[in-house]
Amino acid sequence: MGTSITKPKSKAVAPRAVIRRKLRKAVIAELSGAGVVKFCVQGSAASSTAIKFTPSKLIEALQLGLPFQELQVLQTSLAVPSEKLASMLGISKATFHRSKGAASRLNSAVSDRVVRYARLLGFAVKVFGNLEDAKLWLNAPQFGLGGAVPLEYAKTEIGAREVENLLGRIQYGVYS
Repeated sequence: MGTSITKPKSKAVAPRAVIRRKLRKAVIAELSGAGVVKFCVQGSAASSTAIKFTPSKLIEALQLGLPFQELQVLQTSLAVPSEKLASMLGISKATFHRSKGAASRLNSAVSDRVVRYARLLGFAVKVFGNLEDAKLWLNAPQFGLGGAVPLEYAKTEIGAREVENLLGRIQYGVYS
């Protein structure tokens, strides 16, 4: 009976995995503090300090998760209390307060909701001409939404699209 000695297989990392990790680190470095919310609210006016967010870069940023600072920028832009913002984003108050660490990142679902609200605010700013009027409109009940408050209505993607449709009708002077 012969015994054969086999060499243990080395745990070599596949080249693709190494490349993916390096790319992920590069993207995180590029997008950290890039100002996604600011870009969505101010549009091209914000691009002087932030990178231009093409749809593919925005998708990458959402998949990696936005830095927590983006949530703080959204809260400041909308001028809503943290409890209300946590409810709008579908996270608990405890999670909201626990996430305030400097290096923490939002998960992709919450990041997507943050961008949803930032884009709505940006569209409202475009329609009404300034941030203050946009915030007032987003926080007041609207007849075109059946008396619902746009920020509350936009908790779902379908609701957000309806708010966008109403803003579009206002922009073009269609009676709503």
